[in-house]
Amino acid sequence: MGYGAGIGIANFTFDDARGFWQWVDICDNGGVDSIWQSDRIIDAAPNLEAMSVMAALAGGSRHLKFGMNVASLGLRNPILTAKQCATIDVLSEGRLLPAFGVGSALSKDFTATGTPTKGRGKRTDEGLQIMSRLWVEDKVTFSGEYYQLDEATIAPKPVQRPLPLWVGGSAKQAIERTARWGTGWQAGINTAAEVKPVIAAIKQRAEALGRHIDDDHFGAGFGFRFGTADEPIVTRYNEGLRKRLGKDPSGFNAVGGVTEMMNLIHEFKHAGVHKFILRPIATGTQDMIEQTKQMVELLLPEIYALNG
Repeated sequence: MGYGAGIGIANFTFDDARGFWQWVDICDNGGVDSIWQSDRIIDAAPNLEAMSVMAALAGGSRHLKFGMNVASLGLRNPILTAKQCATIDVLSEGRLLPAFGVGSALSKDFTATGTPTKGRGKRTDEGLQIMSRLWVEDKVTFSGEYYQLDEATIAPKPVQRPLPLWVGGSAKQAIERTARWGTGWQAGINTAAEVKPVIAAIKQRAEALGRHIDDDHFGAGFGFRFGTADEPIVTRYNEGLRKRLGKDPSGFNAVGGVTEMMNLIHEFKHAGVHKFILRPIATGTQDMIEQTKQMVELLLPEIYALNG
């Protein structure tokens, strides 16, 4: 059990693929715990497809773990997704951290792929059960409202036994899914104050169900930038957060130096978070690399020092 720091990416802000792999190499050899790719399909902004990134990282890194933050299971077929995850875990020798949520009803991904938003919660519930069983059982029979299996098997099974199954979301239903089927929980864009009651509720409900989720399997994060609050990129970032969330962006990011970042780390730590997913506020290959290098050299030692 311990504290760790991963790095989150949403938009593909690199100049090209070569820049992306230079950045991955820094993360892979710099002590970054994991890379977490957001899941967006239909979007004017450039975004990589989450499952494809997982497969690429399996061969393009050696030490990193990697996960989706979070993939929409209301949108994806769980049998195909279970097979993809097992394949990636085998080829990466056990470094996949699959994480799933329902997906927003406002997302254009559902309309564009002809997937109804109605029933997406139930589809997710059935999908979580199916995947967790396919990863460990040899013959899976399942009769649900949306999915049916008759002695189904996938092989090879994941290297990790059991394969982690992280769940995202803060709603009552997400708490129930995590407690019932998850092995970890990943916050969205939330403050430490918002995260604290969710973690407490998950632990309480899991205990009532006779389950246990390790303390170091609770993750949350924030945007960071080594710089000053008056930089145009920070202003744009905060404006985007304010427009998206309708909230004051303070508490969602840390700008300045290690002191400001560790202050926010400690807020999340006291809320029960052990895995910190940090999102660089940066644009372009060089800016991403520079911000990540400073994270590796200055911030990571302070975070890992929390382990004593």
